[in-house]
Amino acid sequence: MKKFNFRKVLDGLTASSPGSGSSSSGNSGSGTGGGSIQPGGTAGILREEIQETLTSDYFQICKTVRHGFPYQPTALAFDPVQKILAIGTRTGAIRILGRPGVDCYCQHESGAAVLQLQFLINEGALVSASSDETLHLWNLRQKRPAILHSLKFNRERITYCHLPFQSKWLYVGTERGNTHIVNIESFILSGYVIMWNKAIELSTKTHPGPVVHLSDSPRDEGKLLIGYENGTVVLWDLKSKRAELRVYYDEAIHSIDWHHEGKQFMCSHSDGSLTLWNLKSPSRPFQTTIPHGKSQRDGRKPESCKPILKVEYKTCRNSEPFIIFSGGLAYDKACRRPSLTIMHGKSITVLEMDHPIVEFLTLCETPYPNEFQEPYAVVVLLEKDLIVVDLTQSNFPIFENPYPMDIHESPVTCTAYFADCPPDLILVLYSIGVKHKKQGYSNKEWPVSGGTWNIGAQTYPEIIITGHADGSIKFWDASAITLQMLYKLKTSKVFEKQKIGDGKQTSEIVEEDPYAVQMIYWCPESRIFCVAGVSAYVIVYKFSRHEITTEIVSLEVRLQYDVEDIITPEPETIPPFPDPSSQLPSSKSLSGSTNTIASEGVTKDSIPCLSVKTRPVRMPPGYQAELVVQLVWVDGEPPQQITSLTASSAYGIVAFGNCNGLAIVDFMQKTVLLSMGTIDLYRSSDPYQRQPRSPRKNKQFIADNFCMRGLSNFYPDLTKRIRTSYQSMTELTDSPVPLELERCKSPTSDHVNGHCTSPTSQSCSSGKRLSSADVSKVNRWGPGRPPFRKAQSAACMEVSLPVTTEESRENSYNRSRSSSISSIDKDSKEAITSLYFMESFARKNDMTISPCLWVGTSLGMVLMISFNLPSTDEQRYTEPVLVSPSGTLLTLKGAVLTFSCMDRLGGLMHPPYEVWRDPNSLDDNEKGKKRKLVMNSPPSSQEMGDHQYAVVCSEKQAKVFSLPSQTCLYVHNITETSFILQAAVVVMCNSACLACFCANGHIMIMSLPSLRPMLDVNYLPLTDMRIARTFCFTNEGQALYLVSPTEIQRLTYSQEMCDNLQDMLGELFTPVETPEAQNRGFLKGLFGGSGQTFDREELFGEASAGKASKSLAQHIPGPGGIEGVKGAAGGVMGELTRARIALDERGQRLGELEEKTAGMMTSAEAFSKHAHEVGPGGGRRPRGNGRPRLWLRGLPTGPPGSGQPPSARACGNRVYERLGAENGPRGEGPSSGPRAPPPPDPPSRGARAAPALRHRARRARGEGDGGSHRKMESSRVQCPPQQRENTFPPTSGESYLNNTIDQLFGEQAFLKY
Repeated sequence: MKKFNFRKVLDGLTASSPGSGSSSSGNSGSGTGGGSIQPGGTAGILREEIQETLTSDYFQICKTVRHGFPYQPTALAFDPVQKILAIGTRTGAIRILGRPGVDCYCQHESGAAVLQLQFLINEGALVSASSDETLHLWNLRQKRPAILHSLKFNRERITYCHLPFQSKWLYVGTERGNTHIVNIESFILSGYVIMWNKAIELSTKTHPGPVVHLSDSPRDEGKLLIGYENGTVVLWDLKSKRAELRVYYDEAIHSIDWHHEGKQFMCSHSDGSLTLWNLKSPSRPFQTTIPHGKSQRDGRKPESCKPILKVEYKTCRNSEPFIIFSGGLAYDKACRRPSLTIMHGKSITVLEMDHPIVEFLTLCETPYPNEFQEPYAVVVLLEKDLIVVDLTQSNFPIFENPYPMDIHESPVTCTAYFADCPPDLILVLYSIGVKHKKQGYSNKEWPVSGGTWNIGAQTYPEIIITGHADGSIKFWDASAITLQMLYKLKTSKVFEKQKIGDGKQTSEIVEEDPYAVQMIYWCPESRIFCVAGVSAYVIVYKFSRHEITTEIVSLEVRLQYDVEDIITPEPETIPPFPDPSSQLPSSKSLSGSTNTIASEGVTKDSIPCLSVKTRPVRMPPGYQAELVVQLVWVDGEPPQQITSLTASSAYGIVAFGNCNGLAIVDFMQKTVLLSMGTIDLYRSSDPYQRQPRSPRKNKQFIADNFCMRGLSNFYPDLTKRIRTSYQSMTELTDSPVPLELERCKSPTSDHVNGHCTSPTSQSCSSGKRLSSADVSKVNRWGPGRPPFRKAQSAACMEVSLPVTTEESRENSYNRSRSSSISSIDKDSKEAITSLYFMESFARKNDMTISPCLWVGTSLGMVLMISFNLPSTDEQRYTEPVLVSPSGTLLTLKGAVLTFSCMDRLGGLMHPPYEVWRDPNSLDDNEKGKKRKLVMNSPPSSQEMGDHQYAVVCSEKQAKVFSLPSQTCLYVHNITETSFILQAAVVVMCNSACLACFCANGHIMIMSLPSLRPMLDVNYLPLTDMRIARTFCFTNEGQALYLVSPTEIQRLTYSQEMCDNLQDMLGELFTPVETPEAQNRGFLKGLFGGSGQTFDREELFGEASAGKASKSLAQHIPGPGGIEGVKGAAGGVMGELTRARIALDERGQRLGELEEKTAGMMTSAEAFSKHAHEVGPGGGRRPRGNGRPRLWLRGLPTGPPGSGQPPSARACGNRVYERLGAENGPRGEGPSSGPRAPPPPDPPSRGARAAPALRHRARRARGEGDGGSHRKMESSRVQCPPQQRENTFPPTSGESYLNNTIDQLFGEQAFLKY
């Protein structure tokens, strides 16, 4: 066997961590120190050298995906063709949602609130307007959207934006009442401006207010409807540059919507009224209604109501129109919740919402505004929820939301993350949870179904658990960067419901959220689940597939102790723990003596915070309560909140601690094994020489006397001090606070944390509480202690946020925490901060392993408690478990955060567990099976030497010890200027490493066992204690935290995951053919309004409108061009490969296009011949909906007013434009300004179009030269006008060409701009 090479370890450590003594201030401000080895003699040297495989190349930090409801939403948009939804927020974020798995998060760098969102329908782009007066154009044709252009307004504030369907000109209304026009292609302001003073009457003396609405008329695109806040509405003729009509109303306008025929529009007003206006009689409203106003008997106007913030007027072909609006309720119904009203014919339906309505949109079958809208759903964006209402059913049910939008249904108080779980767990939890889903949802599919998503190659089972303020716990399937709720557990069901006036134990302990979950422990293999609540209780759950009805067993524990002032020793001076046999009674007497209470009897307040149900309770399949353990009031003092929790299914034991001490409970026999103060775990070897205090004189304390730990020393300036006890938060005041109100408060209220109380005697009971006559009144340490003065828990840390006031600077506490161990101001207790079960060596130089519990304290001390378990399953339920504290083992700086254990080969040793079996199985064979234990224990050997590593991490440093010699092999001073908030030993690429999250925002990874730094990134500055409370690491390079009260942010520190992330994300844009516009018919085309095509390019272009003032707006190029797309791709090689494949595919499609062009030419000649046979005098048919396709697919038409369809030359020009200006004729740049319409040519020349197209297609593939291009420019051939509707073939060549060119050049043409 190879011997451990001490020199090699030193050399490797020196190479990996140079300057271990001075590197604490040189690593980007992280305050990290180097590693070192502490020699401990030959007995502590490992017998094999471990070859570590992890290198820094394995690690990289990046965000993966964000789950949950967008925090503080402000805007909503929907693409009816792509069927994707966008939500903007007050923090500048944009969430884009499609089908399940398609969920994209974008962020404006400025962080300004999003005012409005506008999709470029079916173009893969999005326009956002921000509160910093900036417009942004987002490219959605890549998996991570990027900004292509930005336009910053310098003089005016943006209030409203409107982008007509298939237009490249964006209308922008401002606070001054002006309307500007922006070219989407170049994102440059047009010189065409509609000034407010020209829009209103010249005789009007007052300003009309900001622009609140812009929309073009469905009947005539050359007419723009402008709504001003003061009640003025102007129909502006864009061609003649004058107001065609004006309407006035004496109430402020909030929104406007057109009837699809373009003859009427509806306005919503601030008095709760709806007005319907007819363009033929603009002097007064055609109809005025106050839907929720009370009608007066004398015929007067109905009473005013609350403002109608938005109205939508949607028509149906076969039924009455829908009028949908938000607000408008009567003022006398102040208690009514926010509502959405749906008026359909004579019926009025009011849908009450749980939260205020931010925005809503009606989803319609067609994207064309001049057709029957046919609404089928309403998307309602609330402040804290997103719902979709089904309009196709009379009772208006809502759709079942496939997104995890209800994470915050009750505030999240804690989280846990498990990667690489047993594969059957997700199916089991889902099968149980699906039975409890809500009913009554719409039976139709979720209407937001855009995008595509594939699971990807790198998948493994992942589960996220969230604990909530109402006592509920949710299990989520987090596999493949998605999130879906599996199962919900309500812990409050084991307790009696709270009643008003129940007494001190309920009303004075927790003001709100008494069932809030504070801490959870879960073993996926054994399915044992433990919950610690804010009201000082622990519930042990077991999983079963069968329903049972049984009584809930409860135990009560007295856990209280207090000590005198503490003298902090140096780590080197801590005396070794003597032989435990000479200091402690036998293990059997220890476990027996703790199952008693004080001989004086139960005091008046010796009761738990909550009452456990004593009657039989029906428990459905899933997690069922096995045992409830509650800490009780002692001498008028409430119990302290729990700071650490762990359990072992193999041992059948649960352990938890707080700032008073430690309790160990056998949940198989339902007995308390150990309950004692932390000082009693030391006995005479206490290194701090603490003595019991004198009795307390009063029950108040001064907040200034508490120790200042944690972030208060890192951020000396503070206005608000937030206290946390590892999972719960509280706020300190500057004046005395009653103890009862300060000790046990909710994690969601302003005061959250319970503080510390005293003595150490305890009681327990099975079933209901035992009275004083039911138990012997004997105390292991003598009679019950009198109450003592309360001291502050060392586990509590105070967070200070920086401010600039000098007074706060002078009064702040700015003392470094870098002293030995942790200075506790001589007025603190030693809290239990970390617990860990493992098979290990109980004492120094032991040769046999035994079940052990490692205990870490807030003073950096590590204690060991060993167990002697019965040898057989039958004896395990009858024979007592013997408990023996082994005393002080190890010391570190700062509170101990986590433990782990490794074997001699460097493999991570998982805690022992029992393989799950159903405790309520109906199968007799299943019941008769013996317990199957997986121990994961190191080999016991009589040979000298060490067989185990123990990894211990505290707030300041990490150490690796060899066992059983207890020699410190490696130590790494992680930080001196800050402290660690969360730490975990995780598996990465089949190797163990230590992951840490520091209060200064650094994420650090160290290899094990050598503690070599692998990664140190300043990733996330700690701006909110929510992050510290919910941040957690797990295996396979995954981590998460609660980035806002409603959202979970997942991240990875794995290089492999970062490389594969691009393939795991969903595609937002998919090629979809835009629906064809409905045929308007001959009579409608002739008499039903303007059928002329409106050339916005000619009107708004630089040639006719001129340039806008440079001082009015500033164009800012975005990073989302070609370079940005390449940077966002998985890598250069992958990008080249994709480009090569795409080029081959496009070459094949161009060949197909050439063949289809010949067929189109033949069809055009046949059509021309047929049209001439019909005759030249028929009515003309407007082309499509009278609009050019959008800027990416613009198609020139015949001369204005001619009514001619697109020419064959126009089709050729389409190919030319889509290939880009770089493929144009030699010596010519991209065309600018409006193009002069070609003169009509005789139809007999139509045969020249197809050869020209074939030549352009060949040139796109690299064939031929540019000479023929000039030749083709001179060939102008137009197809003759059609004479009747039925002369059109079902699928025209133009429609096919649109679709083909979109697929060939859509992305390239878009990215060009």
